[in-house]
Amino acid sequence: MVVAAPRRGPTPAGGGDAGDPWRGDYARAVMGQSVTVLEKPSNRPGIVRFEINRILTGMGHERYRADQPIEGDRPPDVLARRLFERGGIETVSIYSNVITVDLGRGSDTDGIAEIIGDLYTYYRPGVEVPDAASFGASAD
Repeated sequence: MVVAAPRRGPTPAGGGDAGDPWRGDYARAVMGQSVTVLEKPSNRPGIVRFEINRILTGMGHERYRADQPIEGDRPPDVLARRLFERGGIETVSIYSNVITVDLGRGSDTDGIAEIIGDLYTYYRPGVEVPDAASFGASAD
């Protein structure tokens, strides 16, 4: 099954305040990089692999367990934390662009591809978008 995150970003020209990039459609748009996710079953029941179009760990292998705290704020750490918050997952292993999920007994993959696909989405509806003053620029 192929799950592609929807295209994100500001709407085409013509919307919003012409002179202010922090207003109008930019403030309402979901912004970030979309991640394409491909879900692949494994030979072992309860194990599912997801391949993405982004490299998360380089050549390193990261393994996370639901019963252990996740230190750090690197993309693989953030992704593992979000997957465990979903529930129903015992372990997450990430190697390069492959995420292997060990589902808990009776769990399914509903919503996992969407969590992975939203990894690099930063501004969502309801999140305040910074203005020029937030960066120390004058509001003139």
